[in-house]
Amino acid sequence: VQLQASGGGSVQAGGSLRLSCTASGVTFSNYAMGWFRQALGKDREFVSGISFHGVYSDIEASVKGRFTVSRDNAKKTVYLEMNSLKPEDTGVYYCAAGRTFPSRKPDYWGQGTLVTVSS
Repeated sequence: VQLQASGGGSVQAGGSLRLSCTASGVTFSNYAMGWFRQALGKDREFVSGISFHGVYSDIEASVKGRFTVSRDNAKKTVYLEMNSLKPEDTGVYYCAAGRTFPSRKPDYWGQGTLVTVSS
């Protein structure tokens, strides 16, 4: 399973970004997908997850109402729409794939994409 994340960048507080993660080498709908992030000097933390066909989602409290996860199985892509960004959202964002949902322990990880939010 290969996961390629993109869409990170630098924005001011209050701005928006949309992250994408495309999978290859996998039957995409067999995997629940998730987003995690890691701020400098901190542990990696869960942000959001979505079930195999996108019926269910799971989202961390600090981003609820601001972030939305979605997926397009035909495109083998999962998205994270991030609005009203705050400086504390800064970090490297990773997409991940797992065989169970909900889960905080995925089976596969993609490379990260850096999100920087300035005040």
